[in-house]
This record gives sequence, structure tokens and C-alpha cells, in this order.
Amino acid sequence: MRLRPLLLCIVALSALGLRTHGSELSPEAALGKRLFFETRFAQAFFVQSNGDVNATLSAGDPNLSQTQTTGSALPGPFSGKTMNCRSCHLEDEQKDAPGGGIRTYADFARRTPVPTREDGKLTTLRNTPSLVSAQAKRNNFVLHFDGEFPTGAELVQGTFTGRNFGWLPGEQAKAAAHIANVIRKDNGTGDLALQFGGAYAKVFASDPSVPAAFQLPKKLRLDVSKASDAKILAAVGNLVNAFLQTLKFSADSSGVFNGSPYDLFLVRNNLPRAPNAKETRLDYSRRLRVAVNALTNPVFVGPGDGQFATHAVPYVFGTEELAGLKLFLAEAPIPAPTGPGAPTGGVGNCVGCHTAPEFTDFAFHNIGVSQLEYDGVHGSGAFMALKLPTLADRKLNPSATLPANARHPSYAGPFASIPSTDNANAVDLGLWNVYANPDLKNPQKALKKLAQLQFGKLKDNALLDKTVATFKTPGLRDLLDSQPYFHDGSVDTLQGTLNFYVLVGTLARANQIRNPDPRLAGIALTFSETVQITKFLTALTEDFKD
Repeated sequence: MRLRPLLLCIVALSALGLRTHGSELSPEAALGKRLFFETRFAQAFFVQSNGDVNATLSAGDPNLSQTQTTGSALPGPFSGKTMNCRSCHLEDEQKDAPGGGIRTYADFARRTPVPTREDGKLTTLRNTPSLVSAQAKRNNFVLHFDGEFPTGAELVQGTFTGRNFGWLPGEQAKAAAHIANVIRKDNGTGDLALQFGGAYAKVFASDPSVPAAFQLPKKLRLDVSKASDAKILAAVGNLVNAFLQTLKFSADSSGVFNGSPYDLFLVRNNLPRAPNAKETRLDYSRRLRVAVNALTNPVFVGPGDGQFATHAVPYVFGTEELAGLKLFLAEAPIPAPTGPGAPTGGVGNCVGCHTAPEFTDFAFHNIGVSQLEYDGVHGSGAFMALKLPTLADRKLNPSATLPANARHPSYAGPFASIPSTDNANAVDLGLWNVYANPDLKNPQKALKKLAQLQFGKLKDNALLDKTVATFKTPGLRDLLDSQPYFHDGSVDTLQGTLNFYVLVGTLARANQIRNPDPRLAGIALTFSETVQITKFLTALTEDFKD
């Protein structure tokens, strides 16, 4: 029997371990997925291929020979090749490996290894975030822990031409030219080409020979032989972003989450599952709290209702998980009460930042992670005493204070660095590095609105002070597929994250956190209550499948 082109594509994908959504992926998302797996955009490929974009490398990137974890390294799924997006944003590559498992488009390392270059950097600045449901609709949309990118397409372009792919600041034009060269000269014989429609030039132009599943809409088609490097790079960014927008946690036909025991518990008890039209996520979360606290005879979820295929934890939402949910939703006033009348338990104060249903407000908060990492290197109280530049200082001496970028590749960027005994200024201040940074103009409108919503209608110099060590809130769904946690990857377990919050809450009440989120001081939990919240968070687990 003769296989049709689309069926042939699906067979090839299965043989190589690359699943396809089948008819679920649009042609642009399918091409975006191909580009997400593309290993030839890296600087190491540029160097080793000697101008032949279809070359088979003899070495590849040695960093890809293994997948780094918080424990023993695992065999690298892209060994012998060079960097691609999937190297850091894994899904099922390590599904059956001891110490591995499913990933929600994250990896297993605290900070991800990057290609070796003369700058001496060994890893990314931050833990690799999960990409699933990261592009949920919200006001003042920005991406990354520090809000650097206002769109997914710009994030993709920045990543392909940035340090993750081995390109140094100042090499962006060279990177764009190389990426465009790969697109123009791909001969269509590689594994990805065989799986996703043929040579890039033909697919981008939607040549009649390209299977229907990969025929792009007319507005997205591009004659790459005539297009500029910049236009090709922009098209690549848009296509990968189309794929990233398909990465979502399980939901029903109306877009309401339905993949976890928690979601089933909401259904069983007729609890509100999503915000109403024009209702904020925080208002929805508070409405949910009222409904949860009013339950008199809750209907629980047990192992008989389902089981996980990729997790050893039980499929349950019982009395302990419900107690954890109530603690999670409980809020303290701002400022938090102090003195003899202050609560000693019963208030998680989590929902102020982790609003349902995604369990993130997509805003920026300082919970003390950078401070504790810095103090771990320089001693207790060191971050509190660290002298930081003002906005005027940054304007006067940007090369010594701001991160390197394409326009200014020699900027020192000490405040976007991993703490080190060699440099007392090396620390990660998160949003502080991006806010009011004249070299990063595109996200500023959204960031200013977000900052003023959080911190008040202050002027830029006062707002800058409020951004110190703040980072975008991650979502909490399916956390068992994205550990380690926090932007520095410093905590391995859910229980460890709750212990951390109890610690920083105590420090905040003693005025020992610099620029703390005001909600920290309101955290009041006993150890048994942290266990209950941990059980609730575990009930947000699902069997993720892209």
C-alpha cells in the first residue's frame, strides 16, 4: 500500500520519538514545531559546518552529550548535534530514564548549561521555565522571569540569536545571517525535513509539492530567496511562537482546565472553575474561596476516579488537599498584623500572587530568592547592605550597571549575574535590569503599567527601587514535571518551597528582607499546614502531553 505524504510524516515522527498533534496542529504551528527542534541555528554549528548548512557534524556541542539534572546526568537526546530549543525545553525525551520523567517543556537542571564561549559562562542566568500555558491571555503581556520580551516571537528571535544558542552580545547580525542561510539552503534531506514537509524554502513558500498539512496560509508565505535576513528571522520567530501557543495544560472545549484531581474536585462540588467575563483572576480566586469555605459535605476524588500514567503519586483530592486549598486561598491584610495578636498559623497568603486558575498573576514580586542566594555566598545581611545604583547612576554609567545587549555588547551587567565571591556586585536583580532600560524599549509600556498597578503611580526612579529582586510569578500546575523550583533552581521539592516561604515570611516580619513583597509578612503556617498545602499543590498534577 502506498503511504500518503501526511501518513508518511506521522510514521516518521513516531519512529524518531517525535509525536505530532496530527490534525490538531495548524501548518504554521507544525512548521514552528520543526523549527523548535532545529539544531543548526547554533553558533557551534556555524563554526563546525564551514558554511555547509546541510553538513553532518563530527563533534557537535559537548554540552549536549548529557542532560544535566540536580543529581546524576542522563544521556543527552541531542548528543552529537548543536543547541536547539528542545534541549532546554524537554517533554518526553527522558520519560523512562531513572531520575528523569516527563517535563512540561522545562529541563532538570538548576541552571541550564550553555555552549562554551570565551566569556566563560557555563550556564544560563536562571532556571529554565516551563513553556506550557505560559502565553495565557492577560493584560500587559510580557515574558521571561524579568519581563524582557513583550511577545513570544521576540523571545524566540532573542533566544535564537542569543547566548543560549552560543551567540555573544554583538553577534546578532551574524546569527541572523546564519539562520537565514540555513532556511535558504536547507536541501530537504534531513530528518526534520522528511517529517515536516521538505526543504525550508519550499515549505516557507508553500510550494505545490509540500503536503497539505504544511501548506502555510498566504499571509505567512515567504520567498526566502528574496527576503532579507531580518525578515526570515522574524518569520521564524512568528512560526515558533505559533507552536508555543499550542502548549497548554489539559482543558475542555471551552478552555477550562480539566486535567488534575483538583479540577475534578471542582466539578464534583459544583465550584466555580474559571473567572467570569471581565472578572479578574484575583476576584475569581476570592469568589472560589468563599465557595470552598461554604462546602458542608464535600465530594472527594480518590484513586478509583483515575490514576496517573507518568507519576507515582496517587490520584486524589481528599481532606488534606482541601485543607491545603483553604490555607492556600487564605489571605492576610496588608500590612500584616504584628505583635501578640498576629496569627501563628492558618494563613498561606499564596493566592495574592498565585491566582487561579493558572495559579499565577503574571506579575513581579520579590520573595527573597536572590537575597538568600547572595547571602549564601557573602554572608547573612550582605544583600541588605549592598549599594545599588539609582536610575541616575544607571543613566550616568550604563556600561558598568546594565546588562550587555546587541547595541552595547561590552556592558558589564553585574546585576544580572550569578553571585560569586569574585565580584561583590554579582547578583540577579530580575526586573530591575529591564525596567527603564533604554536598550530594551519594546516591553517598557507593559512593564510600566504592571509596575504602577503593583507599586502605585510612582515616577521611574521610585518604581525602579520597587523592582529590585522582583521576578515574574510562575504558574503552579503540574509542578512535579518542572522541578527544581524558583528562578535560581535552588529548591528541589514542593515541601522545600513551603519551608522556604515560612522562612522568608519570618524574615519579612523582622524587616530582614530587602524590598519584600508585602504579602510575605502575612504568611503564617505551622509545619503540618505546609504539608497540607504541599498535598494541594500535588493535586494540581496531571499527565502532561503536548
